[in-house]
Amino acid sequence: QVQLVESGGGLVQAGGSLTLSCAASGRTLRIAAMGWFRQAPGKEREFVAAIRWSGGGPEYADSVKGRFTISRHNAQNRVSLQMNSLKPEDTAAYFCALKGLGTTTFGSWGQGTQVTVSS
Repeated sequence: QVQLVESGGGLVQAGGSLTLSCAASGRTLRIAAMGWFRQAPGKEREFVAAIRWSGGGPEYADSVKGRFTISRHNAQNRVSLQMNSLKPEDTAAYFCALKGLGTTTFGSWGQGTQVTVSS
């Protein structure tokens, strides 16, 4: 069973920065990709960014391109999300997700970490 533990959320002023981190663990951990999603109050969960574990470029939602950077740390089974130039509309619970090898969807999820951007 895969476990994902997020850290790094918090309260920041608009224009500020935060870095989220997510560590994956499990006996049969075989990662195809890891990513971040977010959910604001009253809204559906939406894709933020993702990165393949074996190489290839990252993917970003249009709303965060140029402001957020996703990075993988293969040896640590960890992914981070550097968030710059934060806006109030970035306020949401951020969830780490993992796609295992041989699967087509993100099937493992973290508990989420809250990011609040004040204006």
